[in-house]
Amino acid sequence: MYPHDTRYTWLCMSLTLTQKPRTLADTLALPSWLLVPAASLVIAACAQVSIPLPFTPVPLTGQTFAVLLTGMALGSRRGALAVALYVLEGGLGLPFFAGGAAGLAKLIGPTGGYLFAFPLAAFLAGTLAERGWDRKPLTTALGMLLASLTIFLFGALWLAQFVGGIVPAVVQGVLPFLPGDVLKSLLAAGLLPVSWRFICTAQHRVSQAPATDSSTRTAQREES
Repeated sequence: MYPHDTRYTWLCMSLTLTQKPRTLADTLALPSWLLVPAASLVIAACAQVSIPLPFTPVPLTGQTFAVLLTGMALGSRRGALAVALYVLEGGLGLPFFAGGAAGLAKLIGPTGGYLFAFPLAAFLAGTLAERGWDRKPLTTALGMLLASLTIFLFGALWLAQFVGGIVPAVVQGVLPFLPGDVLKSLLAAGLLPVSWRFICTAQHRVSQAPATDSSTRTAQREES
């Protein structure tokens, strides 16, 4: 059950913009030393959902969605740090990249630009989330798309060195993935605002509980 009172919803969103928590991770009350590595492992798990495409060296994976969600959920600094840790783990040889790939060869190969762009995209997504963009569906979707474009920009520029120019890079490394990124943005637009509304509802109920208990005790004393 979610509150339907628009005044309450507006107050709840206003409070999250001006006071802590600024991100969903802030509501968990967990230390950064636990959140950051945990998020890197989640990204690694999502990266194993990988579908090779015959016309491009860039596979279709779940890691981009996980990277952007990490940025929005953890915020700019912790999100970027978690994603950078993920890239480092894969570069050092852990089978964390798409399809279980790992090593320096992946970082300097055709898809290296996407990997290096991940922390920057997470930082951008987190910065937007800290400004309240993940509280409403429209701004959530827009923020996800902007961060995705950051990945596409760096990825295509890097890929162009391997496929003979920027036009082939866009054709192979950007255009096939746009529909999927739109779908991921719509999914996040439904997931993140609902999460915030659930948290606001829970906080509202908790804040009302002491007042209710106090009123009940006062009424009992008056009756006695």
